[in-house]
Amino acid sequence: MYCIAGLSSVAITIARASKPNKTRLHDNHHSKLLQVKAMRAVVQRVASASVEVDGLIVSEIGPGLLVLVGIHETDSESDADYICRKVLNMRLFPNENTGKGWDLNVMQKNYGVLLVSQFTLYGIMKGNKPDFHVAMPPQKAKPFYESVVDKFRKSYNPDAIKDGVFGAMMKVNLVNDGPVTMQLDSSQTSKNTNGAVEES
Repeated sequence: MYCIAGLSSVAITIARASKPNKTRLHDNHHSKLLQVKAMRAVVQRVASASVEVDGLIVSEIGPGLLVLVGIHETDSESDADYICRKVLNMRLFPNENTGKGWDLNVMQKNYGVLLVSQFTLYGIMKGNKPDFHVAMPPQKAKPFYESVVDKFRKSYNPDAIKDGVFGAMMKVNLVNDGPVTMQLDSSQTSKNTNGAVEES
């Protein structure tokens, strides 16, 4: 009887010791959600879009893609390569010849691309106030963003690529066609080292 009671006591002690701390698990899960490490793009299929600064239209496109670009503090050229390649090859447009709805990319349609820098894509709410500390600082982000725009122009028709004014207070006007809105994060593949092949 003594041994059985002793074993039961040990079992209870072990069970209590191994019981997960729900608060700690929740906190770890929450902090993982906040650890975004990717270049981010929000892509909208548009009938038209334009950027206005100080009452003047500085860029505009007809049919095509409006791309809001967020740059993370850890981003590198591989992240920019991924976003550029993926945006230009996303099959978001219908093929009138075949009747397929999601068949052609922006280059095949010879449509425009309007790029707009937007650090608020990395906003994290702390109470009721947004915090943007994971976004790349402006002094580093500006040349990086300019290199992203240049990458798009080299990969497609330079005249088809438009952009806003980095760091300016912009009014972005658009007519979302669909509506169609997609979010891309570069960490899906650009920081993946397992050699996986993307599906086209």
